[in-house]
Amino acid sequence: MPELPEVEALKDFLTEHLTGHEIVRVLPVAISVLKTYDPPLTAVEGTEVTAVHRHGKFLDLETADGLHLVTHLARAGWLHWRDRLPDGPPRPGKGPLALRVALETGEGFDLTEAGTQKRLAVYLVRDPGEIPGVARLGPDPLADGFDEEQFAALLKDERRQLKGALRDQSLIAGVGNAYSDEILHAARMSPFKLAASLTPEETHTLYTALRDTLTQAVERSRGVAAGRLKAEKKSGLRVHGRTGEACPVCGDTVREVSFSDSSLQYCPTCQTGGKPLADRRMSRLLK
Repeated sequence: MPELPEVEALKDFLTEHLTGHEIVRVLPVAISVLKTYDPPLTAVEGTEVTAVHRHGKFLDLETADGLHLVTHLARAGWLHWRDRLPDGPPRPGKGPLALRVALETGEGFDLTEAGTQKRLAVYLVRDPGEIPGVARLGPDPLADGFDEEQFAALLKDERRQLKGALRDQSLIAGVGNAYSDEILHAARMSPFKLAASLTPEETHTLYTALRDTLTQAVERSRGVAAGRLKAEKKSGLRVHGRTGEACPVCGDTVREVSFSDSSLQYCPTCQTGGKPLADRRMSRLLK
């Protein structure tokens, strides 16, 4: 799933390639992708893109007439830039193509989504705050005003485990499964530790890991072409997606805890005092 660093890089890329250009066509291919109908998609055609914004994991194209074409790429969605779009409209079908945006230059981009769970979402609104997912977003962890005091206040009464708290978009915007693993590894904390149990020193450590991990990921992604961002993300991850590999810090084996629709990765030596965490799904399979 694209998270804050990748969406931030896409924002920078699209700012360079879209700003000042006219949208001539928006062509939905998958019926499920469009989540709003008033105004209709045709309302954005013939308008100039004036700015590109990011709201958590949402990508927002603002146009001269005040409309916002907003996208959430969900788990399996991606944006593919085309220096030259194919001639003729795309054919609806069972392929990954969900929506196409064409510019007056002949350039544009496709939104695609792999797999069978179609969650990629596109909205055309007058105000991004009309979108429920945007309206409920917590503070952006890389915003200038997001300081350690605000972070501590968010966690003070949070009775959930750190892994779940970091992924909650209404608590902190933009962090998903991959970067929550990376942040907790950098902080040397168990994903199962209760957020409200952190001492002031631990809160400082986690805040620093949060900011540093995301800032470094954004810097790695900056200037990378849209088509290479996925590979860049994977190359920079230390534990997420690296089950069975050696931890780059201590050399211990990276382990995994599986859930119904996702998994987390961690280093026992760095994060849990050398003790493997219980993997309930694997335990059931072994019975």
